Amino acid sequence: MTSEITYAEVWFENDSKSSGAKSEPPAAPKEKTSLYKSNPGFSKVLFASLLMLLLLLTISFFIAFIIFFQKYSQLLKEKKIVKEFTHTALECMKENLTMEEKDWSCCPKNWKPFSLNCYFISKEDNNWTESEKNCSGMKAHLLVINTKNEMEFITENLETGHAYYVGLSDPEGKGRWQWVDQTPYNQSATFWHQGEPSDLEDRCAMLNVRPPRSHSWGLNDIPCHESHKSICKMMKIYL
Repeated sequence: MTSEITYAEVWFENDSKSSGAKSEPPAAPKEKTSLYKSNPGFSKVLFASLLMLLLLLTISFFIAFIIFFQKYSQLLKEKKIVKEFTHTALECMKENLTMEEKDWSCCPKNWKPFSLNCYFISKEDNNWTESEKNCSGMKAHLLVINTKNEMEFITENLETGHAYYVGLSDPEGKGRWQWVDQTPYNQSATFWHQGEPSDLEDRCAMLNVRPPRSHSWGLNDIPCHESHKSICKMMKIYL
């Protein structure tokens, strides 16, 4: 009996093909969505807010710096006044002042306050030049009389037995009188005794009482080398 050999052809296909399903290509990696790409409007608002905050902080810092600088400058100014001041003590009064952050008006101890000024009546006799030099050494000047009220205040504190130099002189002896602080001179508004000034050689002025009106104070021209007492004047110090 003849054996029959049967040949069978067998084909092996790829698993993916044999499964009968088409394979999908590998998926591309998904892009990460950023906040900026997903919502650009929100980023703009955030940026504007940060910019505004930075601007406000800058303005606040600038204002704080200005306030600090003003306070520091005022402190330095007051320290400079105290440092340059020749007096060791002040006498102050609390006042309702219009100046910002100023509550106290002060005069050096033993000076007399009146209106906006302080006055010192010397007990020593000197010539006119030395008297003005002494006043300058105390950051003041010889008395300049501006009003009738000031004249009355000063003379109420003087002794009738003495004469007192004031800050009025005629340096050239030509009748051109001038105040030491450059206040315009007006003879009609100056408190000369009747008939004064009377001598071009007398180039300095003093306050005195002329008899027989023993309580009538006025200005009299005299030689500048004579020795008399004096009156100094300075502006009040405000703290």
